[in-house]
Amino acid sequence: MKRMFILVAVLLVAGSLFAKEAILIDFSKLAVDIYVGDDEQEQQDPNQNRQTMMDFGNVRGANTLPDTQKGLMKTSLAIGNWDVTLASSSRTIGNQVLSKTKQVKSKQWESVMGIRVHFPVEPHHSWAMIKPPFDIPAFEPQATIGDDGSIEVTEGSNGITGPSRFEAPDDGNGKPDSTQPAYGVVKNVGTIKSVAANVYGLNFPHSLSAILVDSQGNEKTVFLGYLNFDGWAELRWDNPAYVSEVRNRELRLYPLYPTSTPFVKFGGFLVKRDAAKEGGDFIAYFKDVKIIYDEAVLDTERDIEDESEWNIIRDRETDKKIFEMERFGQNQVLHYLDKQKQATQSEFTPTPTGGSN
Repeated sequence: MKRMFILVAVLLVAGSLFAKEAILIDFSKLAVDIYVGDDEQEQQDPNQNRQTMMDFGNVRGANTLPDTQKGLMKTSLAIGNWDVTLASSSRTIGNQVLSKTKQVKSKQWESVMGIRVHFPVEPHHSWAMIKPPFDIPAFEPQATIGDDGSIEVTEGSNGITGPSRFEAPDDGNGKPDSTQPAYGVVKNVGTIKSVAANVYGLNFPHSLSAILVDSQGNEKTVFLGYLNFDGWAELRWDNPAYVSEVRNRELRLYPLYPTSTPFVKFGGFLVKRDAAKEGGDFIAYFKDVKIIYDEAVLDTERDIEDESEWNIIRDRETDKKIFEMERFGQNQVLHYLDKQKQATQSEFTPTPTGGSN
C-alpha cells in the first residue's frame, strides 16, 4: 500500500506540471501613457508606453550626436510603433504607406491593437508581418520610468535571477504572476501545448499565424485560423505533437546548472492572403496572445546556491542582453537618423514678386 501511495503521489505531481497558462502579451497594456519628445516643445499628447520604454542613445552610431538628440532616441512597444512589413512582391510605396498599426478604443477593453494592411488588388499570393519595433529583450532589468522616458534601473535587478521588465509582474515571491499579462516574454517554458489569440474579425478570408521566438533565437510560426468571422473570437493552435500521457513521454535527464531557463517571446503576427481572395485593404484588431505550456524546470529547495557561487548564468545572459541591445539600437539609430534627414516642407516657397527700383 505504501508503494501505491508513493506512485500515485508522483503521478499527481507530474500531472500538476501540465497546462500552465500565461498571457504572453496583452495589447491593452501597450497603450500610450507618457510623452517623449523635444523638451523645448509644449507638452503634447502621450506617444509612448511607459512600461516598455527602451533607450538606444548610448549604442554605437549615436555617440556622435548631440546630447539633446540622444535624449530623444527612445522608443517603446506602444501600438503605433509596431511595423507592418509586406511581401517583397507587394512592397510598393503606396501599399507600404497605407499599411500600419493603430491604438483603437474598444467598448469591451479600453484599447486594442488595430492593423490596416493594403494588399495588392491583383490576383497573386501575398503576406504581411506585424512585428514589434524592436526584438523584445528577455533579460531587461526592472526599472523606474520617468515621465520623460528616462530609465533608472532598480537596484539589485538584473532580469535574470528575478522577473525581467517584459515579464508579468512579480507575484510577491520573486516569480512572475501567471495570472497577470506579460509584455512579450514568458520564461521557464518547456513544450508548448496551445497558443491562442483574441482577434476581432471583419469577415476577411485571410489566414492568421503567430510568431514565437525561443531562447535559441529560433522562430516558430503557428497557424491560428482564418479571419472569416464577424466580432471577437479566440483563434487557437493545438500542438499535434504534444503528449498528455506521462507514461508515453520520452524520459530524458538534463543538467540543472549552468543551463539557463528557456523562454518564449512574442515575435509578431503573420497574415496571408490567397491569390483567389479579395485584395486591397484588410482590417483586424488584436487583444492578446496566450499560451499553455509545460514548465521546463521545477523550482526546488537546494542545498547549494549554484549561481551565487559561480555566476555563470549571470555572465552569459549579460552578454546576451548587450547583444540584444546593440542589435536593437543599431536599427533604431538608423531609423532616427533617416527621420532627421526627411523633408518636412510640403509646399514650395512662393517666388517673390519683382518690383521696380
